[in-house]
Amino acid sequence: MQVELVLTIIANDRPGVVETVAQSIVDHSGSWVDSALSRLGGSFAGIVKVSVDDKNAEGLEKALFGLSDNGIEISVRRGDTSTANTGAKARLELLGQDHVGIVLQVTRLLAAQGVNVEEMETSVFTASMSGERMFRAGADIRLPADLSRDQLGIALENLAQDLMVEINLNDDSGA
Repeated sequence: MQVELVLTIIANDRPGVVETVAQSIVDHSGSWVDSALSRLGGSFAGIVKVSVDDKNAEGLEKALFGLSDNGIEISVRRGDTSTANTGAKARLELLGQDHVGIVLQVTRLLAAQGVNVEEMETSVFTASMSGERMFRAGADIRLPADLSRDQLGIALENLAQDLMVEINLNDDSGA
């Protein structure tokens, strides 16, 4: 029986981190299924979903934990699909002048509405004309079955006014 493991990885950024993790996975007949990897602040950070036969999972976990001797810290969780939300997907896009609390306020509203953030990326950049620090976020979200996109859109519009940012909620019919 195949099991899914979700790995979180952090290390000082350097060549060979991904190869070292991939080698451990292959050594235990595992398959690299999905991942998001990035360099952030001089560190390498990633999350990886691995499929492995149940009989090899414990050995793989031990091997991955052993990578800490090489400066690669890994935590492992067994995948759990029982919490999957079957509601509509949407894409949230936010743009505004950078200030403290934007992510907190938006995610607080989403959580209060029962919305699941499935994927999110953020960045801060300098506006070309004004030189001001701007904040941009994009998130793939999944609404609960009892919340309409219009209901969430109204709540986000009100929050956008309070935060003085632009928030767009787009349909994502690819789900």
